[in-house]
This record gives sequence, structure tokens and C-alpha cells, in this order.
Amino acid sequence: MTQHVPHIIGLLEEAGRRIMEVYDGGAEAADVQWKEDDSPLTLADKRSHDYLIDELSALNHQIPIMSEESVQLPFSERKTWGQYWCLDPLDGTKEFIKRNGQFTINLALMEDAKPVLGFIHVPVSGHTFWAALGNGAHHYDGAETRRIQSNRKSSEWIAVGSGSHGTEEELAVLGGYPVTETRKAGSALKFCLIAQGKADIYYRHGPTMEWDTAAGHILVREAGATFEFSGGSERNYNKESLLNPSFLVRIQHP
Repeated sequence: MTQHVPHIIGLLEEAGRRIMEVYDGGAEAADVQWKEDDSPLTLADKRSHDYLIDELSALNHQIPIMSEESVQLPFSERKTWGQYWCLDPLDGTKEFIKRNGQFTINLALMEDAKPVLGFIHVPVSGHTFWAALGNGAHHYDGAETRRIQSNRKSSEWIAVGSGSHGTEEELAVLGGYPVTETRKAGSALKFCLIAQGKADIYYRHGPTMEWDTAAGHILVREAGATFEFSGGSERNYNKESLLNPSFLVRIQHP
């Protein structure tokens, strides 16, 4: 599937443009609906979802797609999937509504319930971060691609946290590491910051879903950082419940 990376990046760029049309559209951007779980849904979510579902299906109609905005199939059917796409067509909808630009599109190809190819596209900048299992992590700025690597240091770590969340437990966990600075970032941008060496640790206790983390999971791993879910389960994706446990992303000591 790595041979399709340029094409997939092109799909994400087009989905990003459709998101930005709404973002820059004034009244349309302010039109927010609320789902049953009290999470927001905008026209941008819908446009990105519809476009990517169609295009990924056209790329290979035999690969199922799990999207945040789809009706989720029962585990009895999903557990038979050997391969599937895990998609968040607009991660950071709250940041989109706040108009701070910190939102992304997350896409991961999953095999045996593990991410093997991941993309995080940033609509505001047009940049794409991507990683393939065994092939490293990369940053495409719209013109050229370069390899990226997480830091390896033993002091002066920069912690990154959500712009919309943050708990005392997170502060307590970070207290066990040499953190000297904390920065805020929305959506999956936190994974990108660690993968490119601009941050060193990220702990999340609050609720996230599998499509929030799958692409970031392989991105930081391929960049040389670690990603650990609490509980030590061998199956972290395509579970009966798609809700994630707490997780910790951090750089490795030299």
C-alpha cells in the first residue's frame, strides 16, 4: 500500500481544502450540531467524511472503512476484519469551532488490529505527516518530503497537552519525568510535535477514540518515540469498545 502514499496524500489535501472552504465560509463554519455523546459535528466533518469514504472505497473497495462519522458495525462483524481504514475526517472539531486552526484529518491503515500506515493532514497549513511500518516517519510540506525523528535527551523535556482538556492526573504523571515546559496543542498535532522533535512527552487520561490515535500511534513509533496504552492489552484497536484507555507518548532516553 505504500506505493499509494502520494495518491492518498492528494486525497487528504483535497479533503483539507473542503474543510477550509467551510472554515473560511463564515456562517457555515458556525453551524454546529451535537451528537448523542455531546461531541460537535460541523458541515466540514460531513464534507471531509463523504469525500474520503468515496475515494478510499474507489482505491480498494475490499478494505472496510471505520470512520468517526459512520454508523459503527457490531464487534461480531468487525472482529473478522484483517485489514481496514481507521478515519477521523476532522479531528479537533472543538478547535475548528474555536477557529484556532488546530485541527487535522487522521487516517490509518490497520492490519491485524495494528496501524501499519498512518497520515495526519493539517488543513490550515496543507502539510501532511505520515509513517509506514518499518519505513520511518515523514513530513510533507506540499513541495518536498523529509524524514523526521523524535528527540533523544535526558533533561529539559517539553510536554504537550490538549488545548481543550487537561487533568490533575496528567500533571501527576508528567511529574515523573524531566519536564521543564508545557505547551498546548489541539487534535493530533500533539503527535506531530513529538515526531518532529518539537515536544517530548504527551499523556492523555481523558476520553479518546481509536480514530483519534491510530495514525499518531504509528507516526511517533516510526519517529523513534514510544506509545503505551495503560492496562497492557495486546489488542488496542478494533476492540469491542472503540474507546481508548489512557496512554503515554514519550521520547526514548539516549
